[in-house]
Formats: sequence, C-alpha cells, structure tokens
Amino acid sequence: MDQSRIRNIAIIAHVDHGKTTLVDQFFRQSGMFRANQVVEERLMDSMDLEKERGMTIAAKNGSFRYKDYFVNIIDTPGHADFGGQVERVLRMADGALLLVDAVDGPMPQTYFVLRKALALRLPVIVVVNKIDLPDHRCDWVVNQVFDLFVKLDAPEHLLDFPVVYASARDGYATEDYNERGDSMEPLFEKIIECVPPPKGDPNGPLQMLISSLSYSPFLGRLVTGKISSGCIRIGQDVAAAREGKVKGTGRVTKLYRFEADSRVEIATASVGEIVVVAGIEVANIGDTLTDPLAPITLPPVKVDPPTVSMKFIVNDSPFAGREGKFLTSRHLRERLFQETLSDVALVVEETGPTSFEVSGRGELHLSILIEKMRREGYEFQVTRPEVILKDVDGKKLEPYEELTVDVDENYVGGVIENLGRRRGIVLQMNREGGRVRLVCKIPTRGLLGFRSEFMNDTKGTGVMNYVFLDYCEYAGEIKDRRKGVLIAKENCVTVAAALGNLEDRGTLFLGPGEKVYGGQIIGEHCRDNDLVVNPAKGKKMTNVRCAGADDAIILTPPRVMTLEKCISFIREDELIEVTPQSIRLRKQLLSEVDRLREFRRAGGKAKSESAQLPAE
Repeated sequence: MDQSRIRNIAIIAHVDHGKTTLVDQFFRQSGMFRANQVVEERLMDSMDLEKERGMTIAAKNGSFRYKDYFVNIIDTPGHADFGGQVERVLRMADGALLLVDAVDGPMPQTYFVLRKALALRLPVIVVVNKIDLPDHRCDWVVNQVFDLFVKLDAPEHLLDFPVVYASARDGYATEDYNERGDSMEPLFEKIIECVPPPKGDPNGPLQMLISSLSYSPFLGRLVTGKISSGCIRIGQDVAAAREGKVKGTGRVTKLYRFEADSRVEIATASVGEIVVVAGIEVANIGDTLTDPLAPITLPPVKVDPPTVSMKFIVNDSPFAGREGKFLTSRHLRERLFQETLSDVALVVEETGPTSFEVSGRGELHLSILIEKMRREGYEFQVTRPEVILKDVDGKKLEPYEELTVDVDENYVGGVIENLGRRRGIVLQMNREGGRVRLVCKIPTRGLLGFRSEFMNDTKGTGVMNYVFLDYCEYAGEIKDRRKGVLIAKENCVTVAAALGNLEDRGTLFLGPGEKVYGGQIIGEHCRDNDLVVNPAKGKKMTNVRCAGADDAIILTPPRVMTLEKCISFIREDELIEVTPQSIRLRKQLLSEVDRLREFRRAGGKAKSESAQLPAE
C-alpha cells in the first residue's frame, strides 16, 4: 500500500458526544457497504455490554476508503475509567478527531483524552457535533475548546486547529454551521488535508509496537499495532522485545488488515499500516515486534496508575456452586491474569490462597470486569472498593478527582451539602437557564457510593462526570453509608406476610418466594444500626373470623439492586456474591454470634436489636 495514501486517525471525545455514530456515517458514506445492505447502528460497539449501556468500553479498529486514500479509524472509549484503552491505542494514530457536543461543550473526559493526544503531539481536528439541536452554541463551544488547548499548554502550531461542524445522526458535515450540509465530504477532505501520512522507512528493519491484544480459539494470541518501520509478511520469523531485551520469537501464521469493522486476510504489509498478527504467543501489549537478528525496540506504552482496588474472593456462601461453572481459585486466578494481558490499566495481585486484589481506574472499570466474568459463568465474591493511598516523604496522600455535576437549581443545596460531607470543595459554580454546573475537587473515597445518593437528591435529573486530578494530602475521615441493613436470621424462603411486617423497618431488596441464607442482606434498615430479621415468619392462624382477614397482602415493589448499586452500597464488613444468575449482598461473617463477638473485640457496643450474645 502506498504509504502517502494512508491516514491513521483516532476519534476521541467525552461519553455520549457521538464518536461511534460518526464512525457509522464514515462507513456508510465512503461506500464500504452495498447499497441494499442492512447496517445496524453503532456498528463498532460489538460487545453486549456496550450495546446495553450505549457506551464504548473497549477501543476498536476499523477503516474506510475515500477516493484513493485508505483511512484507519481508532474508536476510543470516552469514560476516564477506561483511560488505559485510550493511552495504548493513541500510539497507532497520526492525528485525532476531537468530538465536542454543540450544547455541552468540553466536558471532564474531553480534558482527559485531549491531554493524552497533545502529549503525543498529534494534530487535532475539532468536530463540533450535534449542530442539529435547536439550542446549539457553536461559537461558545469553539472558544471553550481553545481555552482548553491553552490550559493544556498545547504547542503553538496546534492552537490554530481546524474546525468542522457536523450532525453525525443526520449524516452531514459543514464548515459553516449556519448552512446545512448534505454529506460527510467536508470532514473527509479535512482529514486528508490535516492528518499527515505515517512516517517510517519501508526498507528498514521491522518495528511494530503492539497496542492491542485479543485471543482466538483457532489462531491463538492476536496482536494489533502500527508498523513503524520495515514490512511484515506471512511466514516471517519475528521477535517480541521490550526495552532492548528479546522475550521470545515466533513465526507469523496469519496477517489481517481492517476493512470497515471486520478483518481481511492479507499476505504482506508495510510502514503505516495497522495490522493484526497471529502466531506470536509470547507478545504482550507494549512489546515491539522486530527482527530477531537485529532487535530494535520502541518505547513501551505508559499508563496512569490505578486508583481503586477491590478483593475478588472464592465464593464460600451456603449457595456456592449452584449457578456458576467456574468456582475455584485456579479458575479465578487464570481469568484475572488473562484480563491484564489486554487491559494495561488493570493490576492483579494474589493476597491469599483464595483471594486476589484487583486494582483499576474506578468503580465503573472494575464493575465492567465483574459483569463480564459473571456472564462467562464465573462465581465469586467481591469486597467494597478502596482507594490506593501513597506515602510520600512521610505524608499520606490519596487520589482526588475533578467532579462536574449539572443539576436543577432546586437541588443545588442538597448536592452541595452532600459534597461537603464527602470532603468535596466547590471550585466553580455557573448558572444558566435554570441549571447549575458545579466543578468540585473531591477525594476518590468521597465518590464511592455518591452516584446513587446524587440521583436520589436530584430526582434522577442530575448529570455527573469526573476525571482523575492528582494525589493530594489525605482529607481525613469520610462517613460512609448512614443507615444499617436488614439481615436474614437463617436459611429460608421469604414469605409475603413476613415481608409485609418488615416494610416499616426499612426498604426491602427482594420479594416473596426468594431463597435466602442466614447472614444475607435483604434490605436497608431505616435506622443506623443493623437488624437481624426473620423473612419467613408466617401469619398466625386463629379461630377468629373478621371482615378483610383474608385480603391479599400488597407489598411495595422491592428496590432493584444492580451491580453498580451494590458496589456503592456495601460497607467494609460486607460482600457482594456474584453468580451468573444472581447478585446477592451478605455480611462477611454469616453468624450473628460471630458478628457480635467481632464487634465487641473491636471495642464497640453491639448495635443489633436482636438477642444478646448467648452465654458460652
């Protein structure tokens, strides 16, 4: 392929600003599909979780042809929790499209992904998307983007960035937002004009930095990267090396290039092409594929350190082994370490024979891993997330986030009060059209469990986003959940009559006819202490008849506890039991006697309203 006719671009943006929709339009309007071919929306979001949540989780590659140019696209996640994906794939790009919403303007993740692109000195084309919205403010958005470039100390030659206005949903782009376009051609032309062709010597020694990794049951490990020097072909012997040291060698068995969203087999590839290579089983992300006789390595991928950790533990509840296929510590270990091969931002450490400490970028990052494993048939337990602290020069430091919330004016007071309890500091406050935007500096600990309370405080109308800021001085104690829980007394099946009596005591998490075990959490108490209850206590039979005695019991619908809600809900002495079919909450110590004994050993007074500890 002619090196001068290749363009490699990454699409970076905040969550829900239209990256994947824009890629769909690229594919449609470049003629990559037949005229009568049915193409589903958000084609690049191939994972089930991505389709369900409407967000990109994993970076993906695609390509399209425009005139006689071949354009490789790298679709990146917009959420900061998946920043490791952005950091590793930007090394394949020679330029970037920065998508910004025509109403919202730059958001926290816009800051994050743009900082990564500018660190690599990539030329940036700003695309102001969603100009079809009636309340767009394009001039304001462009000014905000310029201020963001200045804030990030962008080089002078990048400050004069080109701007294209677009509506990815309606499929048009234009250089004047007052004029509606009829196709994406202005953006295509701007990509060809402003993104330089890849550099490198096609006759030099092979150099290809591995930026992505996947696995095929037929071909084994598949590595993806951009060829920076030389060429590669099927049957060629190559070495996987890092920092000048050869890890191992292998032979190329298959070679693929991207055509639209699929892979097409090729025989050879040269400088500038983004390809998938099979047959090199020793290669990992950050390694360089090079000539085994004269290995020359490229700088490996560097990612920001993780800030939050959770423990993954083998399931030992009374219901263990009933629903999952992979139950043992060996299964858990293999799966977790397999994930670290493709996710460079994830760190796994063994902390015991049956437990593993998994560290990532945030609650969402870890919850996506838990959900993927649950759907694959794994059964395990996880603890409450904890932030990763640092000790520098005798000072305890903790991670801080920059939190941006958009709320209705009526709810600002409650939100600010909640942020104050969580050691948050309001940096900016802007009012516009009945909505208020707050920009806060808050410890990562303060965000654990904040989302559910925030949605309750704003009646579901608030929007919150956050991005990692820095490690700063420890903020002191932050009070966690303010209420206790309702705990099942023994193994039983819940009864409607018993649940009806418990509704006055708190909010229930399950309905009648559910199997529970002793020590399982079945609801949230209305007070700040834990309460042991009997959800199987039936209605007493009497010989007295009265009107309405046999009326059906009407229960309030239980609160549905999703995985994210469970993660933000639990305390240090509680666990989440995760199986392919169920998500349960439980106490770490299932026995009430053991819990009371442990509480007294810690120097506290028993809060339980149930019977006192029996004499031994």
